[in-house]
Amino acid sequence: MDMSSEQGVQVPVAVVTGAAQGIGRQIAEALAGEGYALVLADIKEPVETLAAVRGMGAESVAVVGDIASEAYADALAEGVHKQFGRVDVLVNNAGVSLLTPAEATSVEQWRRVLEVNLTGPFLLCRALGRMMLEAGSGSIVNIASIAGLHGVADRAAYNASKHGLIGLTRTLAAEWGGRGIRVNAVCPGWVKTEMDAADQASGGYTDSDIVERVPMARFAAPGDIAQAVAFLADPARSGFVNGIALPVDGGWTADASWTSLRLRKR
Repeated sequence: MDMSSEQGVQVPVAVVTGAAQGIGRQIAEALAGEGYALVLADIKEPVETLAAVRGMGAESVAVVGDIASEAYADALAEGVHKQFGRVDVLVNNAGVSLLTPAEATSVEQWRRVLEVNLTGPFLLCRALGRMMLEAGSGSIVNIASIAGLHGVADRAAYNASKHGLIGLTRTLAAEWGGRGIRVNAVCPGWVKTEMDAADQASGGYTDSDIVERVPMARFAAPGDIAQAVAFLADPARSGFVNGIALPVDGGWTADASWTSLRLRKR
């Protein structure tokens, strides 16, 4: 695994998964703007993200591979330790979606969603968490979903993976909080990304389905999620925040109104 780059001044180091596009790219850019060196992990080369953060002056390297692989997680942690000697922030953002009725979901589909969305974050929390524990400090931010807080039809595997990720977040917060590691989750509502475009193309929903459901009457933007992550990553701003599942959903999970009542208030 080649993680070589020019060595610079010692700066905080963040690992961001799923960094090639969408929310992951915005998170990487937000952290670059706050002075982090970046390790960008994705199953494909994050060419545009690398160019963007390097253009902002951030030291950055890419590590391509499948986060569901234990060997990949361990090799990534080894490479981070070799190059930087530390890790301050881990953002588990990589994920896959699946819009399929439960009765039509194959075991292979179920396992793949759970492997990417839950097992992968666990493996990286374990591998990089050991470095944080040794240092006595660090912040882990898991990108869950409002589908980890509520049930959404035709998403059994996805919902289960995100519920599990919130459970992992809370457990690690309890287990590692007294050892200097904060572990939190961000729960986005529907976000305008490449994943949303693919899900809509399958016929699962339309823009109006989401806009009419959200009290703030819009989709989230990737930057909305990125700023929440930057807050949770920074010990100066969120140093006593540990174990939360923060909805960034425009009020979706707060609103039990029916559609006609919600729309009359606009």
